[in-house]
Amino acid sequence: MQFAPDIPRWRQVAEVIRGRIEDGTYPPRTRVPSVMQIIAEFGIATATAQKVLQNLRKEGLIYTEPGLGSFVAKRPAEEPEQPA
Repeated sequence: MQFAPDIPRWRQVAEVIRGRIEDGTYPPRTRVPSVMQIIAEFGIATATAQKVLQNLRKEGLIYTEPGLGSFVAKRPAEEPEQPA
């Protein structure tokens, strides 16, 4: 991956993983890459990879089960359209 010099690397990697969640590459309740897998794929530092998962957790996109890993959170049900 070619990193943009003016955007923190953790934000760029988080955007890639966010995109994979949104396009269904990582469906709800499936495991997302671990810190070690993120390091291997993107060539970033451990603290940077941890920050990626930490921020995706804050956004509510993933949740972590201690001892099992991090998983894609279920998406909230779409609100039905209200008649005008």
